[in-house]
Amino acid sequence: MIDSIFSLFDTFGSEHYGENANQLQHALQCAKLAQDHGCEPSLIAASLLHDIGQFIDDAGNAAEKLNLDARHEITGAAYLARSFGPEVTEPVRLHVDAKRYLCTVEPTYEAGLSGASLLSLRLQGGRMNEEEVEAFRAEPFFEQSVQLRHFDDAGKRPDWEVPSLETYRDLLQSLLREEQLTA
Repeated sequence: MIDSIFSLFDTFGSEHYGENANQLQHALQCAKLAQDHGCEPSLIAASLLHDIGQFIDDAGNAAEKLNLDARHEITGAAYLARSFGPEVTEPVRLHVDAKRYLCTVEPTYEAGLSGASLLSLRLQGGRMNEEEVEAFRAEPFFEQSVQLRHFDDAGKRPDWEVPSLETYRDLLQSLLREEQLTA
């Protein structure tokens, strides 16, 4: 599975999807931010892998080119769930809802989003209503997904040098579900 993930980054990591940093830079920066904040290994992995769904079925180009939400968070979480537990996959699945939530509850949050994030926000449903806010707050990985969202927003610098993808191989390997380790 780790080789499959790394292969996806090799193939699609140079894509920008409307951002200043490419997808590999973005993933590595998000993981570094999680590390620097002392996060658990599972949240570091989720931060690294949160946009893996962008690489599946050309989802990363859906917003800009087709004006639609390809639900990359759902696709990515499902892809990762074959090998990782919910401590990795749920923050991935919820990071879009975290953006919608933060736009709703933090008055200045939306103004700080990149142009690509604003476009996707509109396609993803915009701000949450009261019922959506309450349901999101009840999610078991609510706090982790909000933290991941902040890393997602901050990890878009085109010139920030961070450790390579290979430096995360052992961390990802350590988080594989038991059946993956014996396969």
